[in-house]
Amino acid sequence: MSKALNDFRLKLGGKEYVPIVVGGMGVDISTAELALETARLGGIGHISDAMVPTVTDRRFETKFVQEKQKKYKFNIGNQDKSVVQFDLNRLAEAQRLHVGRTMDAKEGDGAVFVNCMEKLTMNNPRDTLQVRLAAAMDAGIEGITLSAGLHLGSMELMKDHPRFHDVLLGIIVSSGRALRPFLKRAAKFNRMPDYIVVEGPLAGGHLGFGLDDWQEYDLKNIVQDVLELLKTNNLDIPVIPAGGVFTGTDAVEFLESGSSAVQVATRFTVTQECGLPDKTKQHYFDASEEDIIVNTISPTGYPMRMLKQSPGIDAGIRPNCEAFGYILDSKGHCQYVEAYNRELEKNPEKISVLDKTCLCTHFRKFNIWTCGHYTYRLKDTTHKYKNGKYQILRAEEVFQDYQFSKDHTVKLPEQSQSV
Repeated sequence: MSKALNDFRLKLGGKEYVPIVVGGMGVDISTAELALETARLGGIGHISDAMVPTVTDRRFETKFVQEKQKKYKFNIGNQDKSVVQFDLNRLAEAQRLHVGRTMDAKEGDGAVFVNCMEKLTMNNPRDTLQVRLAAAMDAGIEGITLSAGLHLGSMELMKDHPRFHDVLLGIIVSSGRALRPFLKRAAKFNRMPDYIVVEGPLAGGHLGFGLDDWQEYDLKNIVQDVLELLKTNNLDIPVIPAGGVFTGTDAVEFLESGSSAVQVATRFTVTQECGLPDKTKQHYFDASEEDIIVNTISPTGYPMRMLKQSPGIDAGIRPNCEAFGYILDSKGHCQYVEAYNRELEKNPEKISVLDKTCLCTHFRKFNIWTCGHYTYRLKDTTHKYKNGKYQILRAEEVFQDYQFSKDHTVKLPEQSQSV
């Protein structure tokens, strides 16, 4: 008899969870509401701390972004952005507010984790990362998923915090090769990760693969590579595959071959609890396979999967580092700022930047439509109205479909008559 995902449990930190982890999509796509609903249902939901001052302003009507922009307004026309720094105390305040309010609202037997990206360099990579990690622990987050980078220095940044051995820690990797150096660093601090998310080449957003070779990799092979690495080193750490797990049966296949849970995201982008505007969710439903592309317009240097209709592609807007500046490196450089100034010098009357985009501004406005490879299948998970629009789902419907479905089927939601 075939099994359903609900026949398994993820054992983590002395507790058991429905083995469904909803990924931390930024900026505020994985909202607190989505994470809390996942936790209520017994799984693990992520919030993302990407651009946390912006997210906190949106959630609680604070003025973190406005204050920073006002402070550095004098520098807007300057190509050198090295002076534009985050106030670390205000950054910590924003993180504690975002995480703390979420944790205060939590119900159910599941958990809420935060996704923390190393590549949000913020013109001060070490200190800003340390503040985000510490403030999340201060605010009672149950788990921290280290993402977008190797995080070889992150244990050092956290080791003196009183919750260092209490909070659950995980890392996202795209290969066993990327995991090895992190495990060596972790061993030095006697603090191995509590879980490992293995993200394959079909995931949404930034990818840990090359633009020209991502198609050569397969998630199942990468997961087996990581499982073998852990076995060889006598490490019993839960492995959680991510990227392209579209049905409950997909998930079961991983769990039957040694994984402990799955991380999913694409199918939750079109739920009511997701932070994307409803109009954008309809674009996700409408997408064809040909609409989903991998390009290098991200100033982080990583390839990124998105819909080719994304308004943020070739927008050519002025950089707004004084307000944001999350991608500035330790010297105040950003590839988009450099590309913009290059095109500004060529033709100041009509600026078109084809090779890079301003991630900060466009992610804030939901104009970069990052998506998983199987986004084109979303239309098969719901009902289409006579006017051409699709019924937006509830997170509970998607979660329970993963939890109980069999034979690669997707249960459609009860049809709503409203549009």
